[in-house]
Amino acid sequence: MIPENIQRFIQAFSRLPSIGPRQATRLAFKLIAGGPARVAALSQALAGLAQVKTCARCFFVHTNAGATCSLCTDTHRASDIFMILEKETDLISIERTGKYAGRYLVLGELTKSGVLEDIHKLRLAVLKKNIEELPTQKAREIIVALNPSTYGDLHTSLITKKLSSYAEHITRLGRGIPTGGEIEFADEDTLGHSLERRI
Repeated sequence: MIPENIQRFIQAFSRLPSIGPRQATRLAFKLIAGGPARVAALSQALAGLAQVKTCARCFFVHTNAGATCSLCTDTHRASDIFMILEKETDLISIERTGKYAGRYLVLGELTKSGVLEDIHKLRLAVLKKNIEELPTQKAREIIVALNPSTYGDLHTSLITKKLSSYAEHITRLGRGIPTGGEIEFADEDTLGHSLERRI
């Protein structure tokens, strides 16, 4: 009954977070109702995502010609302070506060297993290598900025143990964010205070 083109759209979009088959179906018909120009605009926007790369140093996204993002090549940022985050959206939220000017490491989505997976270990190994390239071969500070939850605390503990010899200080965000909250959804003021009161 539903044309194959729409079925393919539904299958593709229903795999996205928070969008199931029903929501994907609604999206398809909303776009069709908007006319060919709206569909073409979305198609171009999606095609543009193919040009986005992952930074070789911090694993944030970029479209630069080289392998690293503008955050990693910015000489005005402290090169010996690193913040470890779970998701790209967490990094965006931290940047919006305007209260942090160091380097980053996007660890990747953490599971509730309490175990660091191979991708996380690989990214931590890149961080260690970046730190070893510093003149002192030690970071002045590593901030572990994971969500304040039971699993976030567990992963913070694991990461702290792995990196204890790579930094003069390892801190985490203060508890301005409520336990069980998510960095991505915290407002700039709350997040800024958490950053200032890191422990």
